[in-house]
This record gives sequence, structure tokens and C-alpha cells, in this order.
Amino acid sequence: MSRREIDSPYAWFRLTICMLISTIGGVGMWSVVVSLPAVQADFGIARGAASVPFTLTMIGFGVGGVLMGRISDKIGIVLPIAAGGAALAIGYTAAAFTHDVWTFGIPYALFAGMLGTGASFAPLMADISHWFEKRRGVAVSLCAAGNYLSGAIWPTVVEHFIASYGWRQTYIGIGLFCAATMIPLAFLLRAPAPAHRAGTVAAPTGNMGTMGMSPATLQGLLMVAGLACCVAMSMPQVHIVAYCGDLGYGVARGAQMLSLMLGCGIFSRVASGFVADRLGGMKTMLIGSVLQMTALTLYLLMNGVTSLYVISALFGLFQGGLVPSYAIVIRECFPAKEAGTRVGIVMMMTLLGMALGGWMSGVIFDATGSYRAAFANGVAWNAANAGIVLFLLVRRGRFKPEAAPAAYPA
Repeated sequence: MSRREIDSPYAWFRLTICMLISTIGGVGMWSVVVSLPAVQADFGIARGAASVPFTLTMIGFGVGGVLMGRISDKIGIVLPIAAGGAALAIGYTAAAFTHDVWTFGIPYALFAGMLGTGASFAPLMADISHWFEKRRGVAVSLCAAGNYLSGAIWPTVVEHFIASYGWRQTYIGIGLFCAATMIPLAFLLRAPAPAHRAGTVAAPTGNMGTMGMSPATLQGLLMVAGLACCVAMSMPQVHIVAYCGDLGYGVARGAQMLSLMLGCGIFSRVASGFVADRLGGMKTMLIGSVLQMTALTLYLLMNGVTSLYVISALFGLFQGGLVPSYAIVIRECFPAKEAGTRVGIVMMMTLLGMALGGWMSGVIFDATGSYRAAFANGVAWNAANAGIVLFLLVRRGRFKPEAAPAAYPA
């Protein structure tokens, strides 16, 4: 193996391992979406109640990102990832033996969501950001794309096994697979983060500065923006399978649309990395926000099976770059040594947004009998996100970045 330095071949090897781990561990987020109709029928509950496990999982996922990010800031990434693989096995196995929505949702959220999938997203993005300078935007976006690659692969796989063997047996198999793969892969990430060249990178206020605000204020605005964009994002991602079933197209078509959406999101996330390296994280975030709102509006206007395939592909292409942009902005504004915790906090808010939006859309459906109002609700939250990002861009234009000190340890 070549020298383990920033932008080295080893850094790209490490990125590949991080993407693989994220792809495997991301199943905790997507399997519960695909199993929603089967769990609802098995437990005999309403759509809103059936959405509760997803909401609990997103909350656990978010909290786990902060917890595991904090641990990785202190001792490195290996232990969080290995523990995450074991937790996924425990969570899936426990959920497979439950008989009501709460005993299903709580252990699944605690183990599969918080400790399992929570370790495989935000902490990995923060970790890989230390290994790149010239292509940091691309690297972080590729790492984040592992979650969407997970969404492109797992829904059709899970739907197939649920149809063939039932959701309980499928869950046990998923848990065992995660433990058998993630734990060995974790030990390929043992190398410590390299020192930045000449000790000049990552000033106390980052390269962009906090735009005339306190660090807490900027962090808070990014948290609210993350919440709002993902309330909007969750509507098609969480409910497209059930939506297609309600329209008479079948849940299998819905699973295909979800995979198409997330597969296109992979390309969007990679492309957004190139854009971020050229324009910066904040402008990339605004572009993604406006495009996502456009796609959500199209869902309001059309519901034919062909149009839903097309809109789902567009939605994936439009919104995939939003989430990694937050991590890039944090690295532009805050010290590198705080990356794991700060990225974890913002990712927690994006996942809380997914949780809130998934639950809210189910409740709106139960109240109105259709998803039209739920899509309109998503558009409104998306507009709030775009407004916050535009405000931050205006602030950045008024407050120029402060000169970086000669050295700041990473």
C-alpha cells in the first residue's frame, strides 16, 4: 500500500471501503420503507401508525450519527463501524420476533437505526474529509453516495425476499449479512488521519468563516435548513412504494421507482462534489434545494405510471447533492477537529427531517385519503430551506472570510 497521506492512492482506497460500508449499513434506513406494507398488514394497523417505525429509525439514525461521530473524533472510526455491524444484527433479529408496532420499532430504532446505520453515514463522511484537500467535495459526495447506492440496491433485494420468504425471515438474513461484512471491513480503516500539509489547513473559523455570526448561530441555521430540506425529501422516498400501491400500480413498481430515484441520486451526489469543488458547498446547496422543489411540484401535477418513473428519476437527480453539501459547508466554516461532531449534528437534523416528514405524510394521508396535500406540505418545507440557504449566501457576500492563522492542527 502506498504512503497514507492526503490525496494519496491510499486515500482513494479508504474512500472505496467507506462507500462499501455505507452501502451495506444503509439498509437500516431503506428496508423499513419497503417492508411498510407487509408490516402494516401483519400488525393490522393504519398507514400513519405503520410509519412510526421509520420515524423512530430516523431519530435513532440521527442521534447515532452524533454519538458515533463524537466517538470517532476521539478514538477513530474502527470501533464505531465494528459496533455498528453487530448492532444491525441485533436490531434486525429482535425486530423479526415482534408482534406489534412499538416492540418492532423501538429495538429496530435503537440497534439498527442508532448504533448500526448511524455509524455508517455521518462519521464516515467526516472521516474521509480528513484525507482529501483538492477533491474534498468529490470525496465527501462519493462517501455520501454510499447511502444512495444502498437505496438503489436494497429495496428491490428486500422486496424480493419479503415476497419469497416473508419480512421476518428477510430481517434475520439482513442482520447476519451486515455483521459478517461490516466488522471485517472496519479493520481496513485502522490508519490514523494524516497531518495536513504544512499545518496550514483548517483555520479556527475554517476557510469561509462564520459570515459575521457566532459559530452557534451558523450551526443552528444549518440544522434548521437540514431539517426543512429533508422533511420535503422524505415524502417520495418514504411513501412512493405505498403511493404506487394505492394508485393500483403495485408495490413492486413502487420499489422499482425508489431504486431508480436513489440510483439517480448517486450520479447527482457525485456531480455535486465536482460542483462544490468549483462553486463551494453553499451555492451547491442552493442549486439542489431549488431543483428538489421543482421535482416535488411535478409530483403534484402528474400521477401516471410512466410520469412517476420519470419524476422519480428527476427527483433523484435533483436532490442527491443536498445532504453532502452540509458536510462540505461545515468543513469550510469550522475547525477540522470538530468535523465528526458538527457533521453528525447537522446530519441528525436531516434525519429528524426525514423522520418528521415520513410520519407527517402518513398522517396527512390518513386525514385526507390522498397524498396530494402531503406533496404540497413538502414543497412548503422546501421553500423554507431555500430561503435559509439564500440568506446565508447573502451574509457571505457581506462578510468576507477572515485571514487564516499560520497554523492550526487538524
